[in-house]
Amino acid sequence: MGKFDKLTAALPGGISITHLRVYDTIGPDGLRGGSPHLHFACAEAYLVIAGNGAVQTLCEKGFREIPLRSGSVVWFTPGLIHRLINHDSRLEIYAVMENAGLPEQGDSILIFPPEYLKDESAYLAAASLSPTGAVFANNEEAAARRRDLAVDGFLALRRAFAKNGPDALHDFYRQAVRLIKSKEADWRRLWRSGPEATIRRTEAYLNALAGGSEEYLSNGTVYEIPIDLERETRKFGFCGTLRPYLPEGVLG
Repeated sequence: MGKFDKLTAALPGGISITHLRVYDTIGPDGLRGGSPHLHFACAEAYLVIAGNGAVQTLCEKGFREIPLRSGSVVWFTPGLIHRLINHDSRLEIYAVMENAGLPEQGDSILIFPPEYLKDESAYLAAASLSPTGAVFANNEEAAARRRDLAVDGFLALRRAFAKNGPDALHDFYRQAVRLIKSKEADWRRLWRSGPEATIRRTEAYLNALAGGSEEYLSNGTVYEIPIDLERETRKFGFCGTLRPYLPEGVLG
């Protein structure tokens, strides 16, 4: 079968995968779950493996709540505001993200009230984030605090949408883009060195196939990401505790 090599290649399609146990603590509106947020450049998919819950969404078409149960698959594109709800305190998900590297470097914004979006320092302080925009909170208390603030902002944005329609969303989008725009150059470099490179690799394979060459097939390799469930230290993310499967093959 061949030996398992230390992982040195990107996951298929330049994606990232994270095992997520959704928070079961109660938010300001009495619902258990994660932090409402959106992504700027990456689509995301949820593959539900246990429990029952829902994902709440908000876009120009309005508010929607999609039930989640074991076996559910839901995905959404950049710009869609989303919030996970954990009905039975057992909701577990594999979150699959486009463009590995970008989500880990802050391709997201929490739906905070407007006063926390005025400048980067105010946002980072409220979000319990490092200056680089890393998404992990330092502890459970910090994660709950930012979740509650994001829920407050999300509920306020829903009320504004009910009153003013899509204009309320566009006001939020303008603030978000102004706050995050400076990260674009770094994100573009990450995308070119990682996800875009996987697309170019496929192009090279197709070119070889079109030319009748079989040489590239001899480079077939199997990779493994090692895990240690007994001793892992899970990270505090936006929506729950996380086990990221990092491309370097190191347990995060």
